[in-house]
Amino acid sequence: MLLSVAIYAALISAFAGATSILMPLRFLGIRSRRRGAAVAAMGVGVAVVAAMLPASEKRIERHQSRLDDFMPRWQFDERHTIAVAATPERVFQAIRTVSADEIQLFGLLTSIRRGGRKGPENILNAPGHQPLLDVATRTTFIWLANEPPRELVVGTVVGAPPRVRRSGAKVTPELFGRTLQPGTTLAAMNFVVAPDGGGGSLVSTETRVFANDPSSERTFAAYWRVIHPGSDIIRRMWLRAIKRRAEDSGGR
Repeated sequence: MLLSVAIYAALISAFAGATSILMPLRFLGIRSRRRGAAVAAMGVGVAVVAAMLPASEKRIERHQSRLDDFMPRWQFDERHTIAVAATPERVFQAIRTVSADEIQLFGLLTSIRRGGRKGPENILNAPGHQPLLDVATRTTFIWLANEPPRELVVGTVVGAPPRVRRSGAKVTPELFGRTLQPGTTLAAMNFVVAPDGGGGSLVSTETRVFANDPSSERTFAAYWRVIHPGSDIIRRMWLRAIKRRAEDSGGR
């Protein structure tokens, strides 16, 4: 997230510098067009460097979830947790049935990520009234594990070599357990529900992405660092929507 903050701060600086080429923004300390050009160039440079920095690879230290089975190593991730005053069974049902229109800011943030384009139905362009995971798994994601009331895992291919894309090869769970051609990027996301010992539940969601060659890693790193703040908000709002649905449907 720090690199994402650096990118956006640098882009704001670049915008201020570019604006100052036309009209120096003296209140920001940019007192000449020449200085504005320097600020713009520096901002662009910092943003590019922050976007292209290599990502470190992570590996599981001990097996804790089904996500570990399908994604034992990765370079990009995020994890969020929330407490819910409802039983694991009720929470798991809420996870399976929560829809896009129950997730605050989901429509706005996914529209921004799509660049405002409508496009085909998928998790970033989901009908508001349908369970979001159903939309995901009938379009670009597949089920990797579905074990109520403990954990579910979905996965997708984010990027693949041109030859594989042209072949139209079907995404299967087996893809996540074998060596693939260089240029492949896989993503997996889970929801885990655990009893809290007092009749409620702790719910966590984790997303992992693995790029299997340096070129794919650099490409996804730049994309991830740009979209990470919005992705972070979506995951948090998704958990809050699950909490509301589970607690409103009867709680403990």
